[in-house]
Amino acid sequence: MPSIPHPLSRRRFLGYGSAGAAAVLLGTGAWNAAGAMPLARGAGNPFTLGVASGDPLPGGVVLWTRLAPQPYEADGFGGMPRTPVRVEYEVSLDERFRAVVRRGSVVATPELGHSVHPEIHGLAPDHEYFYRFRTGGEISPVGRTRTAPVAWSSPRELNFAFASCQNWEAGHFTAYDHMAAEDLDLVVHLGDYLYESGVTGVGRGTPVGPQFKGETFDLARYRLQYALYKSEAPLMAAHAAFPWIHVNDDHEVENNWAGDISQVDKEPDQDPAVFRQRRAQAFQAMYEHLPYRIAQLPKGPDARLHRRLSYGTLADFTMLDTRQYRDDQPCGDGQSANCAERFDEDRTLLGAEQRKWLLDGFSRSHARWQILGNQAPMGQTDTDAGEAMNVYLDPWDGYVADRDRVLAAAQDRGVRNLVVITGDRHQNYAWDLKRDFADPGSPTVASEFVGTSITSGGNGADMTPAGENLLKANPHMKFFNSQRGYVRVNVNRQRWRSDFRVVPFVNTPGAPISTRASYVVEDRRPGVQSA
Repeated sequence: MPSIPHPLSRRRFLGYGSAGAAAVLLGTGAWNAAGAMPLARGAGNPFTLGVASGDPLPGGVVLWTRLAPQPYEADGFGGMPRTPVRVEYEVSLDERFRAVVRRGSVVATPELGHSVHPEIHGLAPDHEYFYRFRTGGEISPVGRTRTAPVAWSSPRELNFAFASCQNWEAGHFTAYDHMAAEDLDLVVHLGDYLYESGVTGVGRGTPVGPQFKGETFDLARYRLQYALYKSEAPLMAAHAAFPWIHVNDDHEVENNWAGDISQVDKEPDQDPAVFRQRRAQAFQAMYEHLPYRIAQLPKGPDARLHRRLSYGTLADFTMLDTRQYRDDQPCGDGQSANCAERFDEDRTLLGAEQRKWLLDGFSRSHARWQILGNQAPMGQTDTDAGEAMNVYLDPWDGYVADRDRVLAAAQDRGVRNLVVITGDRHQNYAWDLKRDFADPGSPTVASEFVGTSITSGGNGADMTPAGENLLKANPHMKFFNSQRGYVRVNVNRQRWRSDFRVVPFVNTPGAPISTRASYVVEDRRPGVQSA
């Protein structure tokens, strides 16, 4: 498998017991002494992929950009020299930068694709800031971000949107133009930020070069795929408008991967070590292109992606990782009406350590709303309106014991309001989560909103025969829609409101947006209701 050589040693790059990773990322220590210089003037605009911020805390955020004056170069280096480059940043109270409150520099290295992730500290909580980068005489676009409220405060409300599944080949990212115009505190992205498959662009009217054809396997190719996606103006606008919280699903690496097992590795002649190498390079590229903190820096094929962020006492965001620690999908994956293996008590989607972390968080949190950022639907999805129970085996339906433990713990540990936000399905759902879906009389203990895709699946439709069937087969499902878009959320102390924002088409740009439906969850009343 081809890969990009790393002059920086693997141990130092990964930070195994050393300060190497921090130095690379934050521009400290040895890298400062190495005399990194700004990008040479005349090298071209290095900020072609925009700017971003993420994982807001009460005292700060992480900022991001990647220098790539020629982002589509086949070698994956974006037209940059193979040397460290110094990048300056500014954080200001105003977008004209007359009131700069933080100023500094970081070092962009070729080992991390000349991406930078400065973590800004000492900012005021619950406050709006503007930021920008500078190198080689070029200034980046201006980004807007916002810090979180302090842990003990009681914010009046929280406004955010969540999205997932943005297949570049399937259509235009118009929904992000509309999202950027919303009044939001933050955005949550629930995975499938990119797709690993080859692209041509012919179907969407924007053909691309031959370097994008063929499936993505190595670091250079993953960098190219991210560059293609991130150069989309609507996506850049949404990143620049709000801080993002991101967690991956499967397509950032490969469809339906499970732990150390690739789809291909299910064949007896495949070596899982090959997939771990692919996963390591996919994770590195993901880190290089998103506003992650150093805590999310990959260690080879492993990365700590599950994490918790608080929004005062109003809400906690608990971001789950349902890929790295799971068992292989039961019964060969796909769908099944007779897969007894999915009920095995020892089967896990989260892994024992992450599950304990999640449930301990239920007990310790003082937040009014517990928000689980989840990749694939937690609720039972029966696709047979008759007597059979035909379910998908990749989501939580393939790991019933883990789902039952989580939902039972939410009730038993006194979680005031548990709301799960989910991507993956390319459809909009609003439904109730039951303590035990096998028991018709089981109580509703939580609520789930499944958001549709940005583009995946093409134009979509309001209602489909599959949707009609799902509504008949799943009495806990209150709403179905199969158009493209995102979900806008307003949370206050009395209720949660989800607005399903949809566009009528993605095959051409310029689609308008509308709110197809709105559903609410009332404080201390689990389950969804039409607004």
